[in-house]
Amino acid sequence: MPRSESRDELHSSLQQATSASWSVRAASGRRLAAFAEVPEAAEALHRLLLDGRDTFVTQETAEALLERWDVLGLRMVLTALAGADDDTADHLDAAMFNVCGQSEEDGERLAALCSALTSDADGAVSEEARRILEPPR
Repeated sequence: MPRSESRDELHSSLQQATSASWSVRAASGRRLAAFAEVPEAAEALHRLLLDGRDTFVTQETAEALLERWDVLGLRMVLTALAGADDDTADHLDAAMFNVCGQSEEDGERLAALCSALTSDADGAVSEEARRILEPPR
């Protein structure tokens, strides 16, 4: 995508992230995941992950970030998970299962990303990464 189109999409998605419509916010979260490295997008993504008005927004945004299959996307979801209320946390966990729990290969990819985050400078992120790596009891 050419730079000007990319900037326009980012700007438009940032504006839509504050929409009163849950469906517009959810779509914005999906699009903003591609710009997670941009500080303004990262701030908007964090707000969308913890959307207090609709958990669909939370789940869609989390799935889009996890579908990146990189440390940054997972780190953003784990940061939100560490500070989420119980209902929001359930939807973040559901997003993690929907994206990362569909095959053994997905589980291995998730484990590799979590391993990279177990020594993260943010203690909440490293704790969440270790929790995911623990075998079920």
